[in-house]
Amino acid sequence: MSEIAAPETPRPPTVYFIDDSATMREVMKIAFRRENIGVVACQDAATALTEIEQAHPDVVITDVIMPDKNGFEVCQYIKQHPQLGKTPVVLLSGVVNREVADKAFSVKADELIRKPFQPQDLIARVKQLLAPKAAAAPLPPPSVPANGAARPGAVFGGVFANGQPPARTASPAAPPSPGTVPAPPRNPFMPAPASAAPSPARAGNPHESAKLRLEVMRLENLVKKLQSELAAEREYARALEAHVKTLQESD
Repeated sequence: MSEIAAPETPRPPTVYFIDDSATMREVMKIAFRRENIGVVACQDAATALTEIEQAHPDVVITDVIMPDKNGFEVCQYIKQHPQLGKTPVVLLSGVVNREVADKAFSVKADELIRKPFQPQDLIARVKQLLAPKAAAAPLPPPSVPANGAARPGAVFGGVFANGQPPARTASPAAPPSPGTVPAPPRNPFMPAPASAAPSPARAGNPHESAKLRLEVMRLENLVKKLQSELAAEREYARALEAHVKTLQESD
């Protein structure tokens, strides 16, 4: 009588996490392992890339600012590698502006996430990359108080980027007419451009002067917001150390 072999238990996914901060590496190891996701933490890119070529992990997460190779170089190396090219890469950056977003787009990163962030938000995005065909609801944006300052309970908030833009179901657009220059592809890591750029203020036009004053106020509020984010970054570092101690004690 033939025996029926028991089905093999699926191998848990493996994530490589590259960051020169020992605290960040410890937090991520604890957080991912609680989700049954294997994690290998590396403190430098050179060591990580050597191991990645042998291990072929399911996802690579790397900080952008590192002492040897930066995160952009790590991502570019993986995406251009003949055997690793399809490996999803998540970039972490304390500063996310147009220059950083354009660079992440140019090296074909799958995600760009702004620090500080909640570990569970990062894990949720990694799970989306592990199962790209699964239907998943979009993650809610981080809540920001009216005064722009980080709340004590939201020190780990601040995920910046969402995933790749959803596929459009509309009918294909008509081919451009001869002589028309096609528009460049939009960077998914940057917000969609406004429908129309504001025209420069005309001399002696009260309406345009009012619009200019509003734009100045908006820029001043943006500066205050950036200052609050820098303060939150410092608070995040202190809270992260306390958080990892709590996790270690609970284990």
